[in-house]
Amino acid sequence: MRFIDVFLISYRSVRSNKLRTGLTVAIIALGIMALILVNTSIKAINQKFTDSFSTMGANGFTIRYKERNIHFGNDGNNELKKEKSGKKKEKKSNMGKRITIDEADLFKENFKFPSSSSISVFANRESLISFETKKTNPNVIVIGADENYLLLNGFELAGGRNINLIDIQSARYVCLLGNDVASKLFGGKPDKAVNEIVRVQNIPYRVIGILASRGSSFGMSLDNRVITSYKNVDRQFNSGSSYVVAVKTDDILQMDQASGEAEGLFRAVRKLTTTEENNFVLDRNDSMVEKAMNSIGFITISATVIGLITLIGAAIGLMNIMLVAVSERTKEVGLIKAIGGKSKIVRYQFLLESTIISVMGALFGIVFGILFGNGVSLLIDTGFVVPWNWVILGIVICTVVGLLAGLYPALKAGRLNPIEALRYE
Repeated sequence: MRFIDVFLISYRSVRSNKLRTGLTVAIIALGIMALILVNTSIKAINQKFTDSFSTMGANGFTIRYKERNIHFGNDGNNELKKEKSGKKKEKKSNMGKRITIDEADLFKENFKFPSSSSISVFANRESLISFETKKTNPNVIVIGADENYLLLNGFELAGGRNINLIDIQSARYVCLLGNDVASKLFGGKPDKAVNEIVRVQNIPYRVIGILASRGSSFGMSLDNRVITSYKNVDRQFNSGSSYVVAVKTDDILQMDQASGEAEGLFRAVRKLTTTEENNFVLDRNDSMVEKAMNSIGFITISATVIGLITLIGAAIGLMNIMLVAVSERTKEVGLIKAIGGKSKIVRYQFLLESTIISVMGALFGIVFGILFGNGVSLLIDTGFVVPWNWVILGIVICTVVGLLAGLYPALKAGRLNPIEALRYE
């Protein structure tokens, strides 16, 4: 008997027991769906982190007074540990001391490495912007920045001009409007905003440019913002925020040298002695995604454990179903052997049935896992993603599960005596 004949017989047997097959397929599909869904979601989140943290590319880094808070779940306990040991750290390195405008200016003035640098600061995260009788919601972010901020943060102008050095040095009351803000205040025609006077927290600013739309990142619009010069923010807003210095090197191969020089210079700016630790953080863009993804690694582990437990349960259920099938079809096995069928043909038949059921579960689980996982992609506005490594691994796992679950029933069927099998009631 040819392999294709054995396969067709196995497939017909699977189809003839729809309810039994459907329940087993559903259990297997649930385990695989958990694996694929979570890993598809994580791949989408990874893509979003890459877009959000790497706008300067891999050849950029920022200097901040403390690390960005990127943690999920129980990682928050690290903050508690930091608080408990805070006094010791503060005494040693004064970590937590905000970067001042003078320190940021001093660094930018003295950093001579071939690169572009930018200074920025948050002025207000809940500002109300108005023009004549129209107002925005009080949720507009106001940022103080310099002439390089747009370049280093992935923004482009849709109209008007950028902030220049004169605007910065004289702390002029000029600003750039995000696309959402300009559309809200000017009736969906943001280009009309240029040279108009808007009020930021009731302070008049002349609009000199409109930012091109950037969309949203993790539910927060990147277009719902106003940018003015950082020296104007220092004069007008008493936010108490720390200044951030961003640097983008001309050559990615010079990243290590540039970050090393920047760290040395900023230690001098902060007046640290050789025995003191850094009281600032140098964040490389190419490491931010890795940090973020490491912080949600427990989700992958949890999903893998849940999926494997489900698959173990499914394997036990599948083996029981195949054992029942052997009992129900004892006469059929006896007939096959009586007409010359070999024991290995019988074994192949039951192994193929078990594998077909398991692989069907894998296929359904993969399809639904990818579809539901890409629901996360839609929510965070990323492209359609497929975790191909987990898709292939899921098929391999289910094939192995099917073979292992069907092995004992297949061996039992292969050992049946044809005479006794034909007489079985």
